[in-house]
Amino acid sequence: MLQALGLNQAEEAVYTALLARPTASAQDLARQSGLEKSETTRILLDLAARGLVATATEAGAPDSTDFRPARFRLTPPSVALAPILVEQRNALQRAEAAFSMLTEQYRSTAAHPAGGVVEVVVGVEQVAHRFHQLQLGAQRELLSFLVGEPTAVPREDTDMSESSAVDRGVDFRIVATKDYLDDPDVTRDVRAGITAGIELRVADSLPLKMLVSDRERAMVPLDLADSGGEPSAIVVHRSGLLAALVHLFEKEWVQARPLYSTTAGLHAEVAPDQQPTEKELEVLALLLAGISDRRAASQLGLSIRTVERRTRRLMVLAGADSRLQLGWHAARAGWL
Repeated sequence: MLQALGLNQAEEAVYTALLARPTASAQDLARQSGLEKSETTRILLDLAARGLVATATEAGAPDSTDFRPARFRLTPPSVALAPILVEQRNALQRAEAAFSMLTEQYRSTAAHPAGGVVEVVVGVEQVAHRFHQLQLGAQRELLSFLVGEPTAVPREDTDMSESSAVDRGVDFRIVATKDYLDDPDVTRDVRAGITAGIELRVADSLPLKMLVSDRERAMVPLDLADSGGEPSAIVVHRSGLLAALVHLFEKEWVQARPLYSTTAGLHAEVAPDQQPTEKELEVLALLLAGISDRRAASQLGLSIRTVERRTRRLMVLAGADSRLQLGWHAARAGWL
């Protein structure tokens, strides 16, 4: 416990042994702590130099001409340890300030990388590591094209990252090709993702596989032939090229067909009898009561982005263009 305040394991043993008695000699403390007397004495002198321990003579015990073994007592912890705690707090504040400064400096540098707007990542481990960095580092939005078989990041690892992003309230939109959904395992994972809050649409074909994180960085795989058969990818930083990739995603998103999960399977259309989930109905009840998105998020313990995402899905289910139409459809359909 005291190691957090700068004491090592041996120092903590001596300190806590002395804590249980008014005064004690080095020999007494050595027996209680299980350390050698010479080491205990060295530790006591060091603790005394740091103001954590005082000799009993300083408290009015026999003077220095007395030949009895020296005795030690603790300096009151509120006096001795408080300055250490304050210094550690100050050090943490300095570390946080340095972290913020470095983060901002990195963002500035990443916006205009010294080597250009593109970095090349080669190798299975390096590609997987960079992919997870982009997914786990997203704070607002993730955009993804899913095409073909994964080459560097196993599907199960991708699913875990997706779940983490949705739990943080990140808006996650995916466009997948029809053949990507042919695998039964993929169908199961997609159904779970839609239930969790991922928005997914289907296209007949897509020009490339891609992940965009917060519209600040994008990752695009390279052809295996370009890297000697080893998986590789490029990471595109904020630039005209990144803006073009985001524009490409939005264009494909508009043209793609929404995908929804029903008990019968996955369908690229709205099932007429599909019902909102219980969590979506909680959001709907608050919105129809006239509560703002922000207050609804606070009451439900959600991020405002999650409330907005669930509201958008309710509007899609209702075929509504406005929240007024959503309320009318909810009343007619008996959702509440």
